[in-house]
Amino acid sequence: MSFIFFSLPDCTRAAEQLKNNPRHKSYLEQVSLRQLEKLFGFLRGYLSGQSLAETMEQIRRETTIDPEEDLNKLDDKELAKRKSIMDELFEKNQKKKDDPNFVYDIEVEFPQDDQLQSCGWDTESADEF
Repeated sequence: MSFIFFSLPDCTRAAEQLKNNPRHKSYLEQVSLRQLEKLFGFLRGYLSGQSLAETMEQIRRETTIDPEEDLNKLDDKELAKRKSIMDELFEKNQKKKDDPNFVYDIEVEFPQDDQLQSCGWDTESADEF
């Protein structure tokens, strides 16, 4: 394998190239693309002289979603990356039929009207529109 990934700032592309390489495909089919991206991130950090702690913090920032971040301001590439992270988190947290804590039909009791806090957007009547 050539060491082309050292010059790539985008670890995603390097991970995709490695995973899709016919020589390595059979070895890497059980390894997620996200894990390969993190591996390339560690390599990139090591080669640029970062400490392990700095590299881990940078990877944590790149692989988590900031709930305060305005996703409308991101370009298509960054938005796709955030969506991928959210999809992976959803899959990880999703309860499936085979899970020991899986419950098919969950019933939830909601508080009565007097316990609810009112919002301004739902107090106007339909006639006002």
